[in-house]
Amino acid sequence: MILSSASALGGVLTAAAATAYAVPAAATSRLSEAAARRALVAAWLLHGAALVWGLVGHAPRFGFAPALSVTAWLVLTVYAVERQVFPQLHARWALAGLGTVAVLLAYVFPGTPLHVSASPWLPLHLALGVASYGLFAAAAVHAWLLQRTERTMRNAAEPQAGLPLLTLERLTFRFAAAGFVLLTATLLAGIFFSEYLYGRAWRWDHKTVFSLLSWIAFAWLLVGRLRFGWRGRKAVRVIYIGSVLLLLAYVGSRFVLEVILQRPA
Repeated sequence: MILSSASALGGVLTAAAATAYAVPAAATSRLSEAAARRALVAAWLLHGAALVWGLVGHAPRFGFAPALSVTAWLVLTVYAVERQVFPQLHARWALAGLGTVAVLLAYVFPGTPLHVSASPWLPLHLALGVASYGLFAAAAVHAWLLQRTERTMRNAAEPQAGLPLLTLERLTFRFAAAGFVLLTATLLAGIFFSEYLYGRAWRWDHKTVFSLLSWIAFAWLLVGRLRFGWRGRKAVRVIYIGSVLLLLAYVGSRFVLEVILQRPA
């Protein structure tokens, strides 16, 4: 059974985090601003504790679901910081729902044992990769908010995101640029990791191919922005394409190995 490796403490932390996330996600219109904020902060802390227990506990494990869970936690961290600068930003219910699904998924599919001693480059490679996932996920969330704001403005309605269109656009490209830098560093660290572990710099598997395609997509986006002033739907479309390719690179390949084929990576 997939659940047999999850400890009792991990289960308690997961259940508490999922419950705390579900409160602002399901009852966002009935909660006061202060109550919803407290519930989200509690969920964020419990989620972080569950991640730490899963990654550095007595039997560290990692896989597609923990990667998604860490990504969701990083997006919520970005949101918490942004709310201090832009208190009018409104995305709490969607991110709370994302957190609920991510934390439960990581408990059901905890992944395979994590052997960080396999290569001195592996921890750096994983840390950079997860950080780039978080930044690109933040860029995708902002792209969605940007798209939603454009749509409401065309319909002469009040923008739901709470931020001016140009501010959302600027934040979207900043997150995409930061994610691109970390993705580049991830690929470079992966070269050293692959050479140490497999004796060659490139291992042409699905993860490598999709990672390179994602890197090309985001490079194309940034060049298009700088050279041709891309914005709006064209930029959002490229962000979605790059994010999906990156999702397929690690999460997609590990999902196939862990769930469909049921064998370690």
